[in-house]
Amino acid sequence: MLKTDSEILAALGQASLGLLYMSESDYPFELIRWKGRTELTSAFICGIAGEATDCTVQKLDCDAFLGGRYQRLAQLLKANLSSLRVYKVGRINMPVYIVGRSPEGNWLGLSTRVVQT
Repeated sequence: MLKTDSEILAALGQASLGLLYMSESDYPFELIRWKGRTELTSAFICGIAGEATDCTVQKLDCDAFLGGRYQRLAQLLKANLSSLRVYKVGRINMPVYIVGRSPEGNWLGLSTRVVQT
């Protein structure tokens, strides 16, 4: 188990390097770090995505979203972060945020996009 935010982000960056999330269009994974006091409300998630604060936010299961194809990422996230959550925002071309609490108390994880028409 990694201890610091920097170690966790470095490991996530290495594990996701060159990976694309497959949907109707393929997008890379990007690293996320949000300050620990941040409340992960629907309005906050919509704001991060650049959407209106009342946009559609779907909560997904990490294993279901990452599936077998991204099993190494899922294992790394689950081993190092608590309160793991996956949020899909909006419709059609949707940002996705996979985040959990680090031992330092911040929200860390990955983002990508999913296109579904």
